[in-house]
Amino acid sequence: MHHRPGTGGRRVRRRGQTGNATDRTGARSGEQLRQHICTEAARIMAEEGVTDFHAAKRKAAVRLNQPETRHLPSNHEVDTALNAYLHLFHADRVATARKELRRIAAEAMRFFSAYEPRLVGPVLSGNVTPFSEIQLHVSSDTPEEIAFLLQEHRIPHEAASRRIRFGGDRSEYRPAFRFLADSAPVELVVFTPEGGRETPLSPVDGKPMHRANLREVETLLSDPPPEHHVVGD
Repeated sequence: MHHRPGTGGRRVRRRGQTGNATDRTGARSGEQLRQHICTEAARIMAEEGVTDFHAAKRKAAVRLNQPETRHLPSNHEVDTALNAYLHLFHADRVATARKELRRIAAEAMRFFSAYEPRLVGPVLSGNVTPFSEIQLHVSSDTPEEIAFLLQEHRIPHEAASRRIRFGGDRSEYRPAFRFLADSAPVELVVFTPEGGRETPLSPVDGKPMHRANLREVETLLSDPPPEHHVVGD
């Protein structure tokens, strides 16, 4: 019997078989790395005061010796991991802090009731950490009107701005004010009455942001939240 040169009698492997196996292994390792970055980013946000998703993901990647960005998880994945982390390690503290921050938010919303206040962000979603701030959207003809109100009531504050994303890849910077209410940090973003009717996009999942009025926040305070309660964006 004659053998084909170079085969040594072994069956010839089909073209692409090794490549497919390598691809599958690479995909699995890439997904595992993605999960590791996601978990570490969630821990960084929960424990280290990083509130920006992108900054937390980049910091996690560097710690895992992965400076490249191709395996970075989405903001929504990190937010989901943060929710799990908080309920696993800080469930009692999170429940207490969430209720207190929502109470303060409701008080601030009553104070700004003439400006159609809406609660957004972690205090609404429930993923609160020791570094979370109360985020409110208000509508006013001019930001100076809000500044005058704060000054009139002798509330120390600082002016700032917040980048807000809208549909169609459009974004704009809106004036904002930061101050303390019962020792809790509050960020007040000012929209025009017309602009306030357009719902911004959530930084978590890119969908229209969930914004709660005072009645909805009071409902959250009056109803005992079920386990793992989260208000969706």
